Amino acid sequence: MSEKTVNIHDAKTQLSRLIARVERGERIVIARAGVPVAELRPARKAKKRSRPLDDPLLRVEEYCYDGPIGPTTNEDIDRTVYGL
Repeated sequence: MSEKTVNIHDAKTQLSRLIARVERGERIVIARAGVPVAELRPARKAKKRSRPLDDPLLRVEEYCYDGPIGPTTNEDIDRTVYGL
């Protein structure tokens, strides 16, 4: 990963270009009077959290009830929440 140092004034005037470079994997050090004070770098990718297989939220059918529209299933909930 390459790294470049820019002063604060240049960072303010070229922020969009600097962000584009960061998106390509470059790190940018921002300096005041030649002293590094901040760093632009690619954001960490969010880790996908998984639920344990015995999580009751994954077994909605076991807890469904006959409501005004009949029994509710995982598929019904997905359609309602995600528009599937």
